Amino acid sequence: MKAITISTYGGPEVLTVTELPDPVPASGEVLIRIKAIGLNHAEAYMRAGAWGEVAAVTGIECAGTVEADPSGELPAGTTVVAILGGMGRTRNGSYAELVTVPATNVVPVRSSLDWAELAAVPEVYATAWSGLFGTLELRPDETVLVRGATSSLGQAAVNLAVDHGARVLATTRNPAHTALLKDLGAEGVLIDDGRLSAQVRDRGILVDAVLDVVGNSALRDSLAAVRPRGRVCQVGFLGGFAPVPDFDPISDLPSGVRLSFFGSAFVLGSPEFPLSDIPLDTIYAKVEAGSLQARPTRTFRFEEIVEAHRVLESGQALGKMTVTVG
Repeated sequence: MKAITISTYGGPEVLTVTELPDPVPASGEVLIRIKAIGLNHAEAYMRAGAWGEVAAVTGIECAGTVEADPSGELPAGTTVVAILGGMGRTRNGSYAELVTVPATNVVPVRSSLDWAELAAVPEVYATAWSGLFGTLELRPDETVLVRGATSSLGQAAVNLAVDHGARVLATTRNPAHTALLKDLGAEGVLIDDGRLSAQVRDRGILVDAVLDVVGNSALRDSLAAVRPRGRVCQVGFLGGFAPVPDFDPISDLPSGVRLSFFGSAFVLGSPEFPLSDIPLDTIYAKVEAGSLQARPTRTFRFEEIVEAHRVLESGQALGKMTVTVG
């Protein structure tokens, strides 16, 4: 099979199309013929070596058809999406024509969306849904601040929160992106200057919950932006992986504020966080109907993976990008 491998850790140019043996599914795994993959910042981190030693073939999600399922539960030809399950980290991932995935991380889907559109949904929507509803327990009519909202994960979160009936404040560092976030349904857009808590106070806004895609570099400010007894969930690291320096719960964690972290790459598909909890069929139906704006902003061919990663790292994607295979 054709696969894209990390020849050495570094920039986009280290991604190389090569030939590898076809993988064979073990018991408890499903072999998938890949039709399209979603692009994620996690793959850029793995390619660059930021996450230490990882699999030679990166890629944490895909859409395709079942090639073989030793358990017999999924017939050959079934349309599926696959998410995480060690793909790209501890086992070869989805930047290939074929991939084996733990059965717990494979979901059959019924949708008329094309392959590139199917691949734009799984990872970001599963993560956003888990952060908003599984962790923050967001309720209709609450106000949620989505920090890092122009990222593909942030846009998914805005989409889901608006659809849920919540009031959404979205943030961006670039004022030119305000219209994009308004189009997604955000009631307000804040320009992130690193001091959102001051902006929220100055406007007299009570924020019930913060979904933080920026991460450690913004954590103190996110905690200060939420109301007393509010909730903050960190789901990303767009601001970098450096730990919060000298974090002290006594001074940095407001009394009564609940801080949580959801690391989709490590837990989705586990018994504690099963994919069956996430209503992917409903999400796909809403994408088809147009009530969720989840279609890819740009789609590349398999051979264009280096250019795709350059665009991914440039911050110019303004949404989810996908790659078609074959």
